[in-house]
Amino acid sequence: MTLDQTAGKAPAFLFDAWYVAGWADDLTPGSKVGRTFLNQPIVLFRTETGALGALEDRCCHRAMQLSHGHVDGQILRCTYHGMEYGTDGICTRIPAQEKIPPTARVRSYPLVEQDAMLWIWMGDAQRADPATIPAYPVHHDPRFAWRGAHFPVNGNWQLLIDNLMDLSHLPYIHPKTIGGNPELHFKTKTETTKLPNRVRVERRMPASVPPPTYVTARGFTGLVDRWQEIEFEPVLIRIHTGACDVNTGAYEGRREHGFSMLGFHGITPETERTTHYFWSMATNVLDNDTPDIVFEQTAATFREDQEVLELQQVRMEAEPERPLLDIASDTGGRAARQLIRRLMAAERQDVAT
Repeated sequence: MTLDQTAGKAPAFLFDAWYVAGWADDLTPGSKVGRTFLNQPIVLFRTETGALGALEDRCCHRAMQLSHGHVDGQILRCTYHGMEYGTDGICTRIPAQEKIPPTARVRSYPLVEQDAMLWIWMGDAQRADPATIPAYPVHHDPRFAWRGAHFPVNGNWQLLIDNLMDLSHLPYIHPKTIGGNPELHFKTKTETTKLPNRVRVERRMPASVPPPTYVTARGFTGLVDRWQEIEFEPVLIRIHTGACDVNTGAYEGRREHGFSMLGFHGITPETERTTHYFWSMATNVLDNDTPDIVFEQTAATFREDQEVLELQQVRMEAEPERPLLDIASDTGGRAARQLIRRLMAAERQDVAT
């Protein structure tokens, strides 16, 4: 555990969880990048032979940022005095002397590549089981084409979770892409299911007017049966939205003839007020440049969400103790927050014992 978790105040983050640290192609062999996760400055790097490393971004000698160093073969070299580190954080060479003291090391973090993403574990490394990394096989499924991006958001990570768990805002914030009729969205029944380590939200909107993105991608000319299926798992969200022509089996599982958008949303806190948002959008319509069109329209949509989150953050920072009102559509986000609080409390109990 980290010192942040043993402080007197409530923790700001969940530490014992796999977080998205980046896209796999962010790190080519011999490259590195510096990022901050959960208030901890980290340098990610890939050796010349492809091994991954995640180290605290602070040389043990004079605290130089290792993200300004160089990858050479299997090591990361500090650019200040040339100290060299392996992927385990142990110093393997000090140019100024032959003897390497056992204290010449920095903290290393488990880093795993899976499903085209880099996953990092910021908590107790003994609990970092790669088998528990959330699976996302869509990135390897030939039935879908996808594109990914990384948005830095000037807002708290849980605001992003709230936003994605409640899609009733679509007609107001995204009328030009994936919105729709406001009355229909707010009258749609939201079914929230609490699972042991997940929260699932389902919404159905039969006989809907298809929104612009759906028409562009699939060419709908009449009413459609829409669905929104959202699943939160610490700390990411999977969203499957789409539509079929009305009364053609969308709600019985016959969706191959319709339009699907499968969104992956990796939500990684940077600080208490800033968030790494790693997202991808996949679609089952593969011709006529549709995947690129869907991605571009989705990116514009998420930029609109980003603006909302950042405006929220400004007002909430001005009056941090002022309570917020929940409404009926907040059931999914509320359940996700309850799950996060329960896991945070369990972490603190583990530290205390």
